[in-house]
Amino acid sequence: MADLFSQKPSKTQSYTAEDIEVLEGLEPVRRRPGMYIGGTDETAMHHLVNEVFDNAMDEAVAGFASSIELEMRPDNVIVVRDNGRGIPVDPHPKFPKKSALEVILTTLHSGGKFSSKVYETSGGLHGVGVSVVNALSDYFEAEVVRDKTVYRQSYSRGEPTSKLSKMGQDPRGRGTTIAFHPDPEIFGKAKFRPEKLYKLARSKAYLFRGVEIRWMCDPSLLPENSEIPAEDKIHFPGGLQDFLKQQIDGRPTVTSQPFCGEAEFPNKQGRIEWAIDWPADEEGFVSTYCNTIPTPEGGTHESGLRSAITKGVKAYGELTSNKKIAQVQGEDILGGATILLSLFMRDPQFQGQTKDRLVSQEAARLVENAVRDHFDHWLTGDPENAGKLMACIIERTEERLRRKAEKDVSRKAVTQKLRLPGKLADCTRSTHKGTEIFIVEGDSAGGSAKQARDRETQAVLPLRGKILNVASASLDKIKDNKELSDLVLALGCGSGSHYREDALRYDKVIIMTDADVDGAHIASLLMTFFYQEMPEMIRAGHLYLARPPLYRITIGTTTYYAQDDKEKEAILAEHGKNRKVEVGRFKGLGEMTPPQLKETTMNLGSRVLLKVVIEEEDSGATAQRVEQLMGRKPEHRFTFIQEQTARRGGQILEQLDV
Repeated sequence: MADLFSQKPSKTQSYTAEDIEVLEGLEPVRRRPGMYIGGTDETAMHHLVNEVFDNAMDEAVAGFASSIELEMRPDNVIVVRDNGRGIPVDPHPKFPKKSALEVILTTLHSGGKFSSKVYETSGGLHGVGVSVVNALSDYFEAEVVRDKTVYRQSYSRGEPTSKLSKMGQDPRGRGTTIAFHPDPEIFGKAKFRPEKLYKLARSKAYLFRGVEIRWMCDPSLLPENSEIPAEDKIHFPGGLQDFLKQQIDGRPTVTSQPFCGEAEFPNKQGRIEWAIDWPADEEGFVSTYCNTIPTPEGGTHESGLRSAITKGVKAYGELTSNKKIAQVQGEDILGGATILLSLFMRDPQFQGQTKDRLVSQEAARLVENAVRDHFDHWLTGDPENAGKLMACIIERTEERLRRKAEKDVSRKAVTQKLRLPGKLADCTRSTHKGTEIFIVEGDSAGGSAKQARDRETQAVLPLRGKILNVASASLDKIKDNKELSDLVLALGCGSGSHYREDALRYDKVIIMTDADVDGAHIASLLMTFFYQEMPEMIRAGHLYLARPPLYRITIGTTTYYAQDDKEKEAILAEHGKNRKVEVGRFKGLGEMTPPQLKETTMNLGSRVLLKVVIEEEDSGATAQRVEQLMGRKPEHRFTFIQEQTARRGGQILEQLDV
């Protein structure tokens, strides 16, 4: 230690007052956007819309707005308009030379949501939302109508580019319109996606039944044959119950009626709405919200709901003298259930600026007390449905206990299934023979695949995005990667030196990705993983690639599917002469309906699979090619692209978008 402190500092390590930076205004946001919106990718860019839209929703929830408009314009411009009170435009008391509007749009931690004087409940808490959007936009315009007078001011990258000006009269009387364009310096070439924003608009309408949301999207932005309308008026008077009905969509459920309700908290502390059902296939989901803000990681409000349901079931079991109720656990009750929960409360506390998790401790108590009373009445008021639910819960409990007691854990072990965070939907056949697991990208494609599958023989494991490239990653990164860990756990055969052929839980392992460049990339990453970590599985003939179609062609009353452009042209040439033809291009598996996915890609009688093999006589060349294309040296890939480009006259560069 003495030697350490006796060392003389280097001249390059000087640290003086000149090294201290003071970031003013919105400069911190532009320097570190990830601190405010979670990153600079497409997902983070969509978060900008959430921030503006949430302000409009706060006006609606507070009772001052009845309609909101969400418009997608060409050139990546978003417009959000409401008929609320309008942002104040009079001079701010603390900054008399600026309007309140300019203070709100150019100053962090400013707004009307720090106390309950203006909003009893709100999604905006820290006064950073709309100012962050302004800071990260190269074009931003605010138009406010107050007392039928229109005021307008424009900004760029957080700085005013015009003065606040009166623009005439508007018979609507009041409201706020925000238009903005994300700054390419921050977000690059990222584009807003209509399907994401339309889903946002619908979810907000479900969460607050008193608002009508008008959706508008320039038709040029919609994909060909898209199910998303160019214009739509969205209003759901049934609230979450309407949402649940749409999500269940006719699937059989354990009870004939869902458990739905709403309640006010004591002393005007807020209110809650919920909708819960138990699908017979146990393929449920959990969606929770606080002040219309999605909380994908749940939090204290979800904990309160789960506690209320669990305690209610146990109390009802004791009331009906069910001797097995003591062995029931929370997962036996709500595992596989569809859970929708919307909470409104004052001053909620979230984990992080993106508000993914609610951490307000009082939320757990408020939710549990409110839901428990209604759930007790629901059970005792409908003995028939209560009996069906209890029978299902006890059956799940017995299955869990039976399998836990087995010395040799079977391939269908419930404990293993519940341990999987990778959303594995397993098959029901208890033997390895004839079973398949489809590895798909994302929850959207995974949801379609789960509905399209043969539940006896076909399992589905959705993965999140592109997995780790194991050919260029360290052993520690491979070991710690969650998606790969889920995959190895689902297969049950171990990896590397621990691979056991007799422990593989499925006869076929099928990689099913979109029929485009991104899908091919994901398939390449997965094949690289299996080649490096489970080569014996490939040699034994278990690994396959699904071939979903790229096109859907309707000629008259007949539908054809084509894997590529060549096959499409052949079908048109053979069947399309002098007939009405409609050609639709699938953007991804998530856009295919379950029947379409089943017919084209998953049904044993009509699908096409490509078997992945390792050419043993040329194994050295295979290893060299994997290292060249997937290894740590990018110059090898560049050389390969150059060689292929020269050979094919530039086609490779076009396909890879280089």
